[in-house]
Amino acid sequence: MSTIIEKIKKELESLASTTTLEETGTVVAVGDGVAEIDGLQNARMMEMIIFDNTEGKTLAESIDDTSVLYGLVLNLEEESVKAVVLGDTSRVREGMLVKRTGKLLSIPVGDNIVGRVVNPLGEILDGKGAYTHTREMAIERVAYGVMERSAVNEPIHTGIKAIDAMIPIGRGQRELIIGDRGTGKTMVAIDTIINQKYEPEEKRPICIYVAIGQKESKTARIMQELEDNGAFAYTVIVSTSAADPAPLQFLAPFAGAAIGEYFMEKGQDALIVYDDLSKHAVAYRQMSLLLRRPPGREAYPGDIFYLHSRLLERSAKLSDELGGGSLTALPIIETQEGDVSAYIPTNVISITDGQIFLETDLFNKGIRPALNVGISVSRVGSSAQTKAMKKVAGKIRLELAQFRELEAFMQFAGDLDEDTKKRIESGRRYTELLKQNQHATLPFYKQVVSIFSANEGILNGAPVENVRAIEQALFDLIEREKTHIFKLIETERAINDTVLAELTALIPDFKKTHAHLYT
Repeated sequence: MSTIIEKIKKELESLASTTTLEETGTVVAVGDGVAEIDGLQNARMMEMIIFDNTEGKTLAESIDDTSVLYGLVLNLEEESVKAVVLGDTSRVREGMLVKRTGKLLSIPVGDNIVGRVVNPLGEILDGKGAYTHTREMAIERVAYGVMERSAVNEPIHTGIKAIDAMIPIGRGQRELIIGDRGTGKTMVAIDTIINQKYEPEEKRPICIYVAIGQKESKTARIMQELEDNGAFAYTVIVSTSAADPAPLQFLAPFAGAAIGEYFMEKGQDALIVYDDLSKHAVAYRQMSLLLRRPPGREAYPGDIFYLHSRLLERSAKLSDELGGGSLTALPIIETQEGDVSAYIPTNVISITDGQIFLETDLFNKGIRPALNVGISVSRVGSSAQTKAMKKVAGKIRLELAQFRELEAFMQFAGDLDEDTKKRIESGRRYTELLKQNQHATLPFYKQVVSIFSANEGILNGAPVENVRAIEQALFDLIEREKTHIFKLIETERAINDTVLAELTALIPDFKKTHAHLYT
């Protein structure tokens, strides 16, 4: 609790100059992590309070006590207030004294929070010692208005060909990742974080991974994967485990958003992953029912939509006058048996700017990522693509859409004409081309070369099982003999006439020299 103690101490001087009388209350009932308190008439929503059973102590003396226990005011009622206990409820009992701090809940943030694991209160969980904070960010804030934002026009490259080509994500966008359990939702988000290592350092976003009620072993494994791939140096993990109380799980994504806003307001880009908002909704439902708030559909409280909308609205691309920073959100939602029409999935779909839908059937067929191109969409579209990707990506979506239709039709048709057979074969090769292994992300210039070459016929006549070998051989050839092609696409972010001519001439020569891959 040391960081919380330090930040509240700093508020005491200003508090002492404006008030000589502390406002105190008494616990009249406690149970299931919720305390009902009498006497805090001026308490504010989301204010931190201190539970203290030692009579006669001042607020300053209470804060000096390292065993102090905090609560968060969430219900303002006529005769009393209700607060959730941020810690061990067994330490709270009837008659215990409660003191206001006069401080709304906030999290201490500084530049060196990057590369650390913290809980929603800003307390260190990685055992590497405290970080120095330069600012306290309110956990609940009003989102920026329309006039303070600018259009989303820069890409966040995920390193996943299928997403960057067909469902582009822009800086400042909110793109939902949705699918059943075990379809690779978290891996899409983690690969996106890993892929940011290919961005120039000055353009590389600070990444925040928020684990909401996840197994601690899973969070530890993700941290290790990020470290192994050189991505943890620009990542913050906000962690709550399944064993943590519901109030901490409820606060986790808001704490992550506050950290992201700190960097956004400095003019930097930030990327935040909420894993996952289904568990967040369950934690909020549990907390609301214990606070005696009326249940609604599926026993969720009536403001569950507002909960997620005010969280996700905080993602933005700020105007140049405000520094031009951005906060991009990748919320994750888990569906049951692919039911995207359930309550929480439909809520979050309507709030976000598009969704990446991962399908169990495709996953079981070995298509990774298991992306359903039909119902996945980005409402920002090609505005969030480089000119190079925009030039090559149009054809691939059309080819795959036609292939999906023909594949379904093929099950019922007997003889197929030659044109249909060609389209099906082409679709199979494109599907194979878009497969990627876990953590095998590609920088966008390699993706552009891969898709351009496929559009120009480099895969024609090749067995489907050789598609990825052909792609790798092409990359090896360019890196060995024509590395300037990659460099030109990377720096200009477009396919100029020189690159176009060289790549077009390269394909027939490649097919001759690698004839063994076409038999």
